[in-house]
Amino acid sequence: MTAREATLARIRAAIGDAPSVPAIPRDYRVRGDLEAGAAASLFAQRAAEYRAAVHHTGLDGVPALIATILASAGDTRAVVPTGLPADWLAEVPSSVLVYTDDGGMTTEDLDAVDVVVTGCAVAIAETGTVVLDGAPDQGRRVITLLPDHHICVVSVDRIVATVPEGLHRLDPTRPLTMISGPSATSDIELTRVEGVHGPRNLDVIIATAG
Repeated sequence: MTAREATLARIRAAIGDAPSVPAIPRDYRVRGDLEAGAAASLFAQRAAEYRAAVHHTGLDGVPALIATILASAGDTRAVVPTGLPADWLAEVPSSVLVYTDDGGMTTEDLDAVDVVVTGCAVAIAETGTVVLDGAPDQGRRVITLLPDHHICVVSVDRIVATVPEGLHRLDPTRPLTMISGPSATSDIELTRVEGVHGPRNLDVIIATAG
C-alpha cells in the first residue's frame, strides 16, 4: 500500500460510509418583488453603472438600432452566431462584413473582427448582469471574448430581478458566461484597464415586445 492509499484509507475509516452533513439553509430570498417593467428599469440602471451603453427599443426597432450602433462605432467587420435572428441584421449597411461563426473561425480570425452581435439567455436586474449560455443566438464563448465590441440584445421577458431567479432559469451544465459591463480589471494601484478579459465596449439593447 502506498502512502497515498494509506492516507485515503484512514480518511474513509474516519468518515464512514455515510458522513454526516448538516442541512444547508435555503431560506435566502429567491424571488424579487419587481414587476417586469420595474425589473427592466433596474437592469438598465445597473448595467449603465457598469459602463455599458444601454438602449431601449421595441423588437421591430432592433435592426435599425443595431445598424446605428455599428455606424456610430465605426465597426466594419462583425461576427454573429448561427442562430441569431436574421432580421436583426436586415439594416446593417453593406460596408460592414458580417461573418457567421459555425465553429470554424480561429482565434486569429476572431481577433481581426470588430464586433460581435448576440442575444442572451438571462439578464439579472439587481446586478446588471447579462448571462450567455452558448445557445444558437449566442454562439461559442470565444466569439464574445475576442472582438473589442459586443452588442447584446436583451428581450424584456428574459430579465429577472434576482440572481437566484436567474440561476433557476439556467442549465448549469451549459457553458455560462456572466457579463457585468465591459471587461475591466485593476492592478494593485487601482489603475483601471479595460478589454483584458473581453470586449472593452458593451452595448445592451433592451427590446420590448410590440
